[in-house]
Amino acid sequence: MIKVAAAIIQKDNKVLIAKRKAGDKLANKWEFPGGKIEKGETPEECLVREIYEEFEINISVTKFFSESIYSYEHLAVHLLAYFAKWERGIIIPKVHDEFRWVTIDELNNYDFAPADIPLVQKLKRRGINGI
Repeated sequence: MIKVAAAIIQKDNKVLIAKRKAGDKLANKWEFPGGKIEKGETPEECLVREIYEEFEINISVTKFFSESIYSYEHLAVHLLAYFAKWERGIIIPKVHDEFRWVTIDELNNYDFAPADIPLVQKLKRRGINGI
């Protein structure tokens, strides 16, 4: 099982979601961006690094939100989700086909990766004021 961190990045009452590239094992699935936590790295440090690598933006991680464990055919993940705020930079997607800023209510319109679905459900229950 690998540990992965995901950022629920907030800006203007919306959250950032990204669609995985075609050819990826989870191609065309939407997710909260993030990545694998490297040895000696905290989840918060991972998110700052990964979000810059994936989008060339700077974020600040604010607090832990929730976790999800999911076993895909190719691996099992322990996903740790944190709230974060967009600080600066213009989004330049490096590893995703698309990105969108969406409201909590709009999350229903996207096909999320299975490990992200419990996070989406909890976020919808809490609403934007839960952030």
